Amino acid sequence: MTVDVGRWRWENEPAKWAVGDDLRITADTGTDLWRVTHYGFTHDSAHMFGEVTADDLRLRVTVEADYAEQYDQAGVVLWIDGENWIKAGVEYVDGGINLSTVVTRDFSDWSMTPAAGPVGAVALELERKGDTVIVRYGLNGAEPVTMLRLAYFPPGVPALTGVMSAAPLGGGFEARFSGVELTPLSE
Repeated sequence: MTVDVGRWRWENEPAKWAVGDDLRITADTGTDLWRVTHYGFTHDSAHMFGEVTADDLRLRVTVEADYAEQYDQAGVVLWIDGENWIKAGVEYVDGGINLSTVVTRDFSDWSMTPAAGPVGAVALELERKGDTVIVRYGLNGAEPVTMLRLAYFPPGVPALTGVMSAAPLGGGFEARFSGVELTPLSE
């Protein structure tokens, strides 16, 4: 791990997790992060681990997981509160691996694209600058240079910035996060 996780905190700590050369989180069953749109429910139980900061920054991480059930998900998160957040990463939907982003400002907005070919590790980059967040990815060892989403995010507001995982329907799964880098952006 290249970040000082001693400064990080949990929102919805899972029953099982460990930090060594990587961060391993076993998503508890029934966890999710979603607000109202389409489904009519609000879930704010995903496991989120990160540092609270209002700074412009770049978060990089590589995620691998044993996705098995519908909506198993792991990736990065910017979380102000239950009504204002962004999550992005990998989600198992309809039997396939997808790159997914959910932007929430009172209501969730989900975008998704199927991953091309077999997918092992996914490198993710989340860049917060001013009122903008850009999410990029790279598959199977590639640098995270392909843009997945550009979204508004309230500037200068403290947000938990880090990693997340959830298992809404399945029995839980393990996600492995490596190469975690949280870097302030200078003007």
